[in-house]
Amino acid sequence: MNRTARSSSLSSPRRLGIAAVVVAAVAGAWYLWGHRGDASGDGGYRTETVQRGAIRVTISSTGTLSAISTVTVGSQISGQVTDVLVDFNSPVKKGDILARIDPSTYRAQLEQGNAAIASARAQLAQAQATLRNATLDFQRKQDLVQQKLIARSDFDLARAALDQARAQVNSAQAQIRQQTASVQNTQVNIDRAIIRSPVDGVVLTRKIDPGQTVAASFSAPELFTIAEDLSKMQIQLSVDESDIGQIRVGQQVSFTADAFPDRQFKGVVEQVRLAATTTNNVVTYPVIVTVDNSDGTLLPGLTVNAEIEVSSRENVLKLGNAALRFKPSDDSPLSSLQPEGASGPPGGSGGGGADMSRDWQMLAASLDLNAEQKAAFDQALEEMQRRQAERAAQWQQNNQSQQGGGNRLFGGGRGFGGRPGGGSADPGMMAQMRARMRDRLNQQFAAFVATLSPVQRGKWNLGVDAQLSARRVTVYRLANGKPEAISIKIGASDGSSTEVSGPNVREGDQIISGERAAAGGK
Repeated sequence: MNRTARSSSLSSPRRLGIAAVVVAAVAGAWYLWGHRGDASGDGGYRTETVQRGAIRVTISSTGTLSAISTVTVGSQISGQVTDVLVDFNSPVKKGDILARIDPSTYRAQLEQGNAAIASARAQLAQAQATLRNATLDFQRKQDLVQQKLIARSDFDLARAALDQARAQVNSAQAQIRQQTASVQNTQVNIDRAIIRSPVDGVVLTRKIDPGQTVAASFSAPELFTIAEDLSKMQIQLSVDESDIGQIRVGQQVSFTADAFPDRQFKGVVEQVRLAATTTNNVVTYPVIVTVDNSDGTLLPGLTVNAEIEVSSRENVLKLGNAALRFKPSDDSPLSSLQPEGASGPPGGSGGGGADMSRDWQMLAASLDLNAEQKAAFDQALEEMQRRQAERAAQWQQNNQSQQGGGNRLFGGGRGFGGRPGGGSADPGMMAQMRARMRDRLNQQFAAFVATLSPVQRGKWNLGVDAQLSARRVTVYRLANGKPEAISIKIGASDGSSTEVSGPNVREGDQIISGERAAAGGK
């Protein structure tokens, strides 16, 4: 009994010691896990890893679903509705009877018109008899006047009577045509008393009931609204003016509707309309999206939340935007770093230094050049590099006293497309630089471009435009624990990550996104 008690008293401190060690280990592991990205290398930097994946850029908007073609059926005559043969959601075919209006008034008018035609025909017969008599009298008096057996005045009266008889015949014939047209118009109104569907579709709205009186004196009243084909529908989105430049016909659209929260639907941009709308000083443009609704799930009038996919890049290198926004402080060791080849005059190598030379080579390789074209390109590139080396040497000689990092062509490269001070580059200055670089490239590659076919020349011009408009920034990479400045080209961004490219960046690179405060204070 005493042995057992002594053993228990000895084991309690041991258990407490083991528990303390376990707690300390767990706490240490938690601390290391939570601060795994806070320090990297000897300098104590926060980093972002270059990863490979997809970048999907979208523009969000809201809109309303509707049928692609909606027909409003009205009445062209007035009267009392006697029958309504369709209701809401009724499927109809072209020519189907939708409703009937009492045609009694128009039938009476039809009888009246037929009687008027009969009277006009009787008048015509009478006028024709008068014409025959006048013709015979004129012929007799014509013979007599030639023999000077009657006065000339009697002959003139006979001729006037003949002309009058002919006029009466023409008048009677015109009266018949007029009455016939009136009868035909009445018959058209009788036919209009039967309201028919002008298209195949579905009745969306019905605004009349049997016994209701329709008045069409001044405008055609709306009786029905028919959606022509609900298997294909459309959405009208309102896109802000700042985003409309990115919208193109054929872009993919995904959207959701509150009525079906668990489903996502697809559509395609069909039209970007020019009719802008201004509401509270906000300018928006209507964008029409067509939707396949073969299963009949979607309903007209539903409000949708849509995302237009303006850019989709698959299997590209991407980097967190924190690393692109990072700017070292003035007293940081990073502030003195420059990317290789960045110490040169603005606009070097046609804009961008050695990296751009590689870009031109890659662009030329995509054109399937023959031997003659390849030789012309190599010669132009060699001459461009030689001139760039001369300008770089002169620029370096004139700026030996200047210190700083980043490629001045792209705003110093110490931020996300910004100047060393953190602001954005002047757009006007950048546009002027691009214009000068374009002129220089046109001169340096003129002989090479002259050897290209029209298709190759088009691809070359598009590639040049893409290279000159590309944005480049300087970022800081940790290599073997030591930071170094590299210049990279940035592309599409989804808000959290941005596509990056260039010969100096690879998957898995650790890019500095911040400096540890403690390290900066020492």
